[in-house]
This record gives sequence, C-alpha cells and structure tokens, in this order.
Amino acid sequence: MAKRLRDYGLQSERLLWPTKGPSHFEEELGADELERALGLTTLEKAVRWAQTKSMWPDTFGLACCAIEMMSIVSSRYDIARFGMEAFRSSPRQADLLIVSGRVAHKMAAPLRQIYDQMLEPKWVIAMGACASSGGMFNNYTTLQGVDKIVAVDVYVPGCPPRPEALMEGIVRLHEAVMAGVPPAYEIRSAAS
Repeated sequence: MAKRLRDYGLQSERLLWPTKGPSHFEEELGADELERALGLTTLEKAVRWAQTKSMWPDTFGLACCAIEMMSIVSSRYDIARFGMEAFRSSPRQADLLIVSGRVAHKMAAPLRQIYDQMLEPKWVIAMGACASSGGMFNNYTTLQGVDKIVAVDVYVPGCPPRPEALMEGIVRLHEAVMAGVPPAYEIRSAAS
C-alpha cells in the first residue's frame, strides 16, 4: 500500500481532509522521491547560510599582514567565491573585521570605535601573531592581543600568515556560523 504525505508527518488542512484523495503530485511522486526533490530547511539555517554567503570584510590593515590580506582578493585566491570580494571602507557596511598586524596602544581606541560602529551580527578575525598575542613585540607600545579590545572569533596564526591561512580562517568562521555558534561578543566580552 502506497503511503500518503500525511503518513510521513506533513500536517496541512488539505492533507488531513478525510475524503480528499491523493493529489496528482502525490500520485506521481512518492514520499521518498519528494524528499529527494525538495530542499527543506528551517528559517534559522537559511539565515545562517545567507550570512556566510554575504560577509563583507572591513579593511583594518596595520602592518605586514595587511599585504597578505590584500592578496586574497586576487585571482589566485579569489575570495569572491565566498561573496566577500568587496572590502568595505565603512564599518557601517561591514560585518567582518579582519585585524591584520600589530596594534599599537594608540590604535586601540580607533579599533574599538570601528568595532562599535559595525552592525550586528559582527565577527572578528585576528590575523597574525601580532594581532593574536602581540607577537615578538613584547613592549610598552604594542597591544598584547586584540582580544583585550574586541571579542575575537577566529585566530589565524603566522608571521605573516599566508593568504591560504586567512582563507582557512574564513572557512572556519563560516563553519561556525553554519553550525549556529553565536558571535564571540555574545559568548564572552572584551574590555570596553
């Protein structure tokens, strides 16, 4: 006996109508074929998918890592396949802040101002050893990690990291967003 869609848990008024026979659509496709032919998802998954396909990075290059960051828009690395080719110069149009290079204490306030002006949800990638932990500059002028100023989602190691490493960090960030991991500012706070 062929099962109908209501036997598989689809609950609509038309399917629950007791005298209504199967539609032509149900007769042509069984429930298994219908499941393979249709893409079913939830609103949350669709929103997360759209967020990963339209992340717009903000340019915040401070040192040698910025050269490696700029190279990911070239044809060799092609960040356009992720929908991220348009680096924004305005924080109000960006939702991903890539901090590349060492951050002097003098730049901490402008960094925090740019971060605060970004729309939510927003994500941060700390690119390079200097942005992640101060790197080899363990002195009074260099901030020992941007996580003291902003909440960081992904750390990309290296001095300077290759463009492939930044691409891997972006892929890891996309995987976290698709898995439903909230942005870092919702999980933990940074100094304000």
